[in-house]
Amino acid sequence: MTGRVSIQTEDFNLSAEIERLRQGDARVGAVCSFVGTVRDTRALTGQAQDQVHNMTLEHYPGMTEKSIEAMIDAAHQRFDIYQARVIHRIGELAPSDQIVMVAVTSAHRGESFKACEFLMDYLKTQAPFWKKELTPQGAQWVDARVSDDQALARWGIQATN
Repeated sequence: MTGRVSIQTEDFNLSAEIERLRQGDARVGAVCSFVGTVRDTRALTGQAQDQVHNMTLEHYPGMTEKSIEAMIDAAHQRFDIYQARVIHRIGELAPSDQIVMVAVTSAHRGESFKACEFLMDYLKTQAPFWKKELTPQGAQWVDARVSDDQALARWGIQATN
């Protein structure tokens, strides 16, 4: 199996990633996964000015991977899980492109579900990524949302962003 964290420009195959996590581990009774995609907010609002033409994601190599590794360590401390894998894409992405994958294995579904959600809440607020959206009004950097900080707080973690 490849490492627990991959920051990459190329797309990923969810089925292949899950197969790698499960491979040779007969203890696995549950796999939970989350895949985030670039959405065109115009589809949500109906407003042409909300259309996202593309999104660019940037990061600090080395620092980002270390930060996500620490998140996975925290998930292992909180939940009874076997493995976790996080893939996060960088570079220019278009609407409907996959951005992020979190996959977790465990003996039972409850632990996998909780760990997957925990990792996504952590990633949304604490992973050192910078997101810029290109809309009809031009390019703009996107800040973390208060709702993302609130999601992290329910795990007893204060956002440091």
